[in-house]
Amino acid sequence: MEIIISGTKEELGAKAAVQGAKLINEAIAKKGYANVIVATGASQFEMLNELVMLDVDWSKVTAFHLDEYIGLSVTHPASFRKYLKERFVDKINIKEFHFVNGENDPQAECNRLGVIIKKHPVDVAFIGIGENSHLAFNDPPADFDIEDPYIVVELDEACKKQQMGEGWFPTIDDVPEKAISMSIKQIMKSENIICSVPDERKAWAVEKAVNGEVTEMIPASILQKHYSTWLYLDEGSASLL
Repeated sequence: MEIIISGTKEELGAKAAVQGAKLINEAIAKKGYANVIVATGASQFEMLNELVMLDVDWSKVTAFHLDEYIGLSVTHPASFRKYLKERFVDKINIKEFHFVNGENDPQAECNRLGVIIKKHPVDVAFIGIGENSHLAFNDPPADFDIEDPYIVVELDEACKKQQMGEGWFPTIDDVPEKAISMSIKQIMKSENIICSVPDERKAWAVEKAVNGEVTEMIPASILQKHYSTWLYLDEGSASLL
């Protein structure tokens, strides 16, 4: 794992986007196309703002959505489909974007996406780390062994508090109980991982993920076992390292 510390979240986002674009372009140069994973949440704002402005031939890129709440309308302010459409998909000429539709039957949606992503080995995964160290919506204790690319998960209290605290929901009771999430094993199959983690509120999770033992109680600790991960931090999120 390569750790890059910037002074601000804007600098963090710019550096993460540049490295991610470089890896996408390398895949396109080698194969003629690239497959990527795109995350959401407050941690991805600055990175996505930069990424859509960089020189990438998006017409040769297929992208996959990392996770989505179950039962939430695409028009809801917290919808990750809405987030990605407005901040990413509508700003580029992408070949394909496979959204997670949380309004469909959850298991059927997991199966549908699982079939597609198995045909598209991922070159670059853009992800973050939650305050409770979750990857995607894999809250602790995360399942490191499940083979299914997408799974139905229940959100724990810490995860719900983070979603409310970031302003996506007015109260914790408004946060959905369940979500569809890409599994840990599927994320770890990515050839390269760009992990953007700004803000001091993530410092505990970052320190445990980097320096602690690899354990399902700290889901992001599994990144220690990935052979090509870049972890982008700002002063706040790196403060306990």
